[in-house]
Amino acid sequence: MERIEVELFTDPGNDAVVRLPQRNFPGVLIQGDSLSIIRADVAEIVELCDQGDVGEAREAAALLLSNLDELLARYTQALKAHDIPVPFHEDP
Repeated sequence: MERIEVELFTDPGNDAVVRLPQRNFPGVLIQGDSLSIIRADVAEIVELCDQGDVGEAREAAALLLSNLDELLARYTQALKAHDIPVPFHEDP
């Protein structure tokens, strides 16, 4: 294990925006339990698709998309608050 200093751009919660040394842009630190939940959500969508339950799969996918949109918005806001350009094209 190596100990390093990182730059913290948000509160140190479950989805902190941080920049590691030698990186141009910050990233999002996702806790392991949160990552497991995202994986379970995707697995549910795949299972529903396999079962042919497109309506339920779409609902689950829409909820996952909404959660990811919130995470992306937090990331984008953090960068803009620190005058860092967003490293991707933003949808209008």
